[in-house]
Amino acid sequence: MHAPNTAEPLITLSDLRREFPSGDGTIAVLKDVDLSIAAGEMVAIVGASGSGKSTLMNILGCLDRPTSGSYRISGRETSLLEPDELAALRREHFGFIFQRYHLLAELTALGNVEIPAVYAGQSPQDRQVRAAALLGRLGMADRTDHRPGQLSGGQQQRVSIARALMNGANVILADEPTGALDKHSGEEVLKILEELHAEGKTVIIVTHDMAVAARAERIIEISDGVIISDTRKPKEPLSPAIGHAAPKAQRKGSRWGSILDRGREALRMALLSMRAHKLRTFLTMLGIIIGIASVVSVVALGEGSRQKVLANISGLGTNTLEIFAGKDFGDMRSGKITTLVVADANELAKQPYVAAVTPTVSTSSSVRFGSKEASALVNGVSEQYFAAKGTTLAAGQFFDAASVRSMAQDVVIDENTRKALFSDFDGSPVGQVILIGQVPARIVGIAKPQQGGFGSSQNLSLFLPYTTVQARFLGSTSLRSITVRVADDVATDLAEAAVTTFLTQRHGTKDFFVLNTDDIRQTITATTATLTLLVASIAVISLIVGGIGVMNIMLVSVSERVSEIGVRMAVGARQGDILQQFLIEAILVCLIGGLIGIGTALGFGVLFSIFSSNFSLIYSTTSIVMAFLCSSLIGVVFGYLPARNASQLDPVVALAKG
Repeated sequence: MHAPNTAEPLITLSDLRREFPSGDGTIAVLKDVDLSIAAGEMVAIVGASGSGKSTLMNILGCLDRPTSGSYRISGRETSLLEPDELAALRREHFGFIFQRYHLLAELTALGNVEIPAVYAGQSPQDRQVRAAALLGRLGMADRTDHRPGQLSGGQQQRVSIARALMNGANVILADEPTGALDKHSGEEVLKILEELHAEGKTVIIVTHDMAVAARAERIIEISDGVIISDTRKPKEPLSPAIGHAAPKAQRKGSRWGSILDRGREALRMALLSMRAHKLRTFLTMLGIIIGIASVVSVVALGEGSRQKVLANISGLGTNTLEIFAGKDFGDMRSGKITTLVVADANELAKQPYVAAVTPTVSTSSSVRFGSKEASALVNGVSEQYFAAKGTTLAAGQFFDAASVRSMAQDVVIDENTRKALFSDFDGSPVGQVILIGQVPARIVGIAKPQQGGFGSSQNLSLFLPYTTVQARFLGSTSLRSITVRVADDVATDLAEAAVTTFLTQRHGTKDFFVLNTDDIRQTITATTATLTLLVASIAVISLIVGGIGVMNIMLVSVSERVSEIGVRMAVGARQGDILQQFLIEAILVCLIGGLIGIGTALGFGVLFSIFSSNFSLIYSTTSIVMAFLCSSLIGVVFGYLPARNASQLDPVVALAKG
């Protein structure tokens, strides 16, 4: 129903229809619209509320898609274009001026104007110069650093106009541009639109105000989704007032430079959003902080426990093999087997994998000093026993090889014996003579308390040369056991195999068994590792819970920021740009939470060392790095869904919700 136009149409609509779901059916808002608009026209689309004019504008600006029909711009059929191709059209050909301005509150006026150029790939320097020039020509030179909340309605609309011109758009779409302004500000905005028209821009105004529509050279009236009139009127040409201030967008930078620049913008916006919602950001981080701190601390506790256990085991005599007569513990015939002799110990001492060897015999006897008497375990050992077992002295000295050869009646007592017999004695027990059964013995040393492998630690233990015990107590040259300390550079399991082979060959049969203390160590450390894994698993669960919290908060963030998403899409942001922005925010939350969590774990270690002097946390660099990588992974995994949802929002829906 429009007048014929000989100019090549820039915009062509044919049988265009837009329907929306309504209950069980649909409602048609635009009904088979045919329309063409030539380049350089100033068109006003008027109609009552609900007539379909805003829907028509959204389709013209590629913010929405028609249900059926054809929409071509410069000959390109828009229904065949992918979302990012439509974004390119919005970025390169359209400039939007919204009734509610749709400025981003976190950015300054200059920052808001720059946004389209960021997505267009302009260099930071070029776009800052251009944005400042546009604001200056629109009378906003002294307001470039002000945020939207610090500007009046008219000033915000000027910023919106500058943003629309930023990429040198050839089509300006203005949705009720004066609807939220006073008369004076509205008049100024209309003059700017007329000047843009005079510059050669295609200006399309959507309005319900006929006074505003009268400023256009062509008025299209729409009612109930149908164009009911299309009239033109002659219009005196205007001299462009801001044309020279709004040159075409500067030449784009390199592709990689553009990608990096958009990445920097996404990072900057993520940081601004996090700063604007500090409490929400911290609460989001809290789950990550607790999870990472737990994992690092538990691993450090586990390693500290393992080292402590190993230190305690070293008190038993590290790397030792105990060789006993018989087939195994509980062998009823072991007492009758007398083939384990001193010669076996002497030959073992010559083997390259042996650091120390001591024959061992034992018996129990009463021990008396003065009026005090107690029952004690009498151990007959060689001078190498103390090195093999890692025993240290509290006082005196150990007996030597000469004492063993001469069957000296020298004895080393333990701390329990000292307490039992010498608790009321004022001097040192060293040098005193005690009676072991009927055999007198002189105390030459006192052993420091030592972790006991088996039995009660309250037993009284005496250590004499094994020759003395054999001759004066047992009357037999057979041995109860042989203790072998394995060389530090030899694995105990290999040494055990070698000892077994060696003695089997000597005896002609295997009439002995070997207790490998390293098996005890491995069992204990394996148990410690299992407990550490158990607690670490609980900590990992808390990390997963924290990740779910991140996802939930990011989903809330997306719902709160649909307006921002819509604005960014309207000015040309790709789906990847939106995805990147929200994904970066989720990753930042998790990375910062991870760093705080690691710091918390290290701080816990300092406090722990203050209150516990005999145990400390041992931190693993690997666990810290893994925790940090884990927090990054949580940001990617749990941030992806909200970011993807944000990137797939329909621009027109996002703007409507805003």
